[in-house]
Amino acid sequence: MSEPFSSISSDLTELILSHLPIPSLLRASAVCKLWHSLISTPSFPSLPHHHLPWFFLHGLHNTSSKNNQSFAFDPSSNSWFRLPSFPFPSPDFIGSNGFLFSTAPSFSFSPVLKPRWRSTSPLCFSRINPLLGVFFDPKTSQSHTSKPQFIVVGGVRFIGNLVDIEDRLAVEIYKPSCDSWELCPPLPADFRSGNSSQTLSSALFKGRFFVFGIYTFFVSFFDLDKHVWSQVQTLRPPGVLFAFLIACQEMLVLAGMCNGPRGPSFNLWRIDEKNMEFSEIAIMPQDLLYGLVDNEEDDKFASLKCVGLGNLIYVFNEEYHKKYPACICEIINEYGKCSWRKVPQLPSPVNKFHKVISFCSTILPQNIFLAEEE
Repeated sequence: MSEPFSSISSDLTELILSHLPIPSLLRASAVCKLWHSLISTPSFPSLPHHHLPWFFLHGLHNTSSKNNQSFAFDPSSNSWFRLPSFPFPSPDFIGSNGFLFSTAPSFSFSPVLKPRWRSTSPLCFSRINPLLGVFFDPKTSQSHTSKPQFIVVGGVRFIGNLVDIEDRLAVEIYKPSCDSWELCPPLPADFRSGNSSQTLSSALFKGRFFVFGIYTFFVSFFDLDKHVWSQVQTLRPPGVLFAFLIACQEMLVLAGMCNGPRGPSFNLWRIDEKNMEFSEIAIMPQDLLYGLVDNEEDDKFASLKCVGLGNLIYVFNEEYHKKYPACICEIINEYGKCSWRKVPQLPSPVNKFHKVISFCSTILPQNIFLAEEE
């Protein structure tokens, strides 16, 4: 270490290092033992840019697990990480803030950067492709001592190798303190025709688990305190073809593909959770939208997907032909001021996947060091 830095106190060194983005912190941690010790400690200060949600993309290959790949995008440094490959219990897994989940053959979970799967007691109703949320007890809120709980909604199950589309499957909430599942009322009957994560999106917002039909536009919420469902409503702005519901800090956002008088567009609407009324807040710039698709395809926008967390919304194409391109929207304030930008290409080589799982999660520097140490 150079002489000027060696004369600085540990507290000041820690403060200076805390302003670095995570990729720079990883390089800085290799400079000397002191810096590594400062950065990897749980008390290392986290600035707002450390709390920006990362975008995770896991690609699965049907016939060869060697072709599976996992990537993570850090918005503060505008760069991708190639994650090490680790085995998944099954190809039917889900990501939700901070965790990966597998519901078959049994329910298990792993922190997103720690390849260590833990099994729970069996679900009362086995299922695949459910909606899944991570939350803390509304009565105690999120604290350092409280443990996250998991809510499992919908999904489908197989009976004699056939999908049972008649069973709505009860909502189940996992209590980690006693390793048990609590049965709750199932999804309203309106969602019966499409009750898996492939046709529904969800958002945890103010103690409620919202469920939205990507193509049906039905919306309802499950009260995490009272354990009851709200009345089903229809949430469909004019011209929308399909949409995703996202919890963004202090507001619900609907993000969807539209076909209006001026042609195709990808729009964002702010949703009033009290009455489900909507107001437009942003439209993706046309150059970014067409940069995500192939102009020659008739249904070129059908493969667009959307995930988000905090104040960031990621829109991406889950098809291989353009190496899974993506863009990002940062919602700057509650009045809908937004900033759009293109996400860099995935680091080569990129394999062709049969299934892509994507989600957002907040990642702090300590998470990465803990993952490396285990």
